[in-house]
Amino acid sequence: MPHHRPEAAVKPGSNPGRRVILWRHGRTEWNVAGRVQGQTDIPLDEVGRQQAEDAAARLASLQPARIVSSDLSRAADTARALAARTGLEVELDPRLRELAFGAREGLTWRESWERFPTEMQAWADGDETRIEGAETHAQAGARLDVALREHIEQLPLGETLVVVAHGAVLRTGALTFLGIAEQSWRQFGGLSNCHWSVLQEARWEDMSQWRLAEWNSGSLPEPVMSDDEADEPDPGLGNSGASR
Repeated sequence: MPHHRPEAAVKPGSNPGRRVILWRHGRTEWNVAGRVQGQTDIPLDEVGRQQAEDAAARLASLQPARIVSSDLSRAADTARALAARTGLEVELDPRLRELAFGAREGLTWRESWERFPTEMQAWADGDETRIEGAETHAQAGARLDVALREHIEQLPLGETLVVVAHGAVLRTGALTFLGIAEQSWRQFGGLSNCHWSVLQEARWEDMSQWRLAEWNSGSLPEPVMSDDEADEPDPGLGNSGASR
């Protein structure tokens, strides 16, 4: 059954906000080998399956209302570990697939530079359009952003949504959702296998603001208790993720 926060936990004048857990899949053999996976369907390895079980045991305590996942098996099987503990169905959404790396998929970083030196140098200089079959980080981020907003629209207030996907698309999608400028994206590190980030909605009357509450976490979210004014729901702060 979905978990509803008690009314006592809601500040006067405010409404219970929604929460989104952006969870990366467990480890694969290609992760260990340093091979680019992209949209190639590589399964979890034994360690990855155990990572999924361990993380699911923690995330289940958040009593999510929905689980949506990339349809690639490494993400879908990670999601199923949580579904088994919560009784929820895993909803598959191909829009949550990893960034398409095109001709680089299956190659290591070194092999990519050896095979595509001109294209890789262009990529390093900021031109991501040179690799055959690849999409840009901005394109992948926009793809996940659209899907994420649709799933959030279906989520009741006070509930938690778990989105299971992949490192690059989760990073760029979260930053797109929050309205962070693309030139700042490289200041945010990636997600470790079976780690997650948390987006938390603050609501005040009919106003909504989304915040990044956790990044690359492997432990349960904890309440922020400090004197920092940013910890209070303030509709005046705003961001491009608000009410969208």
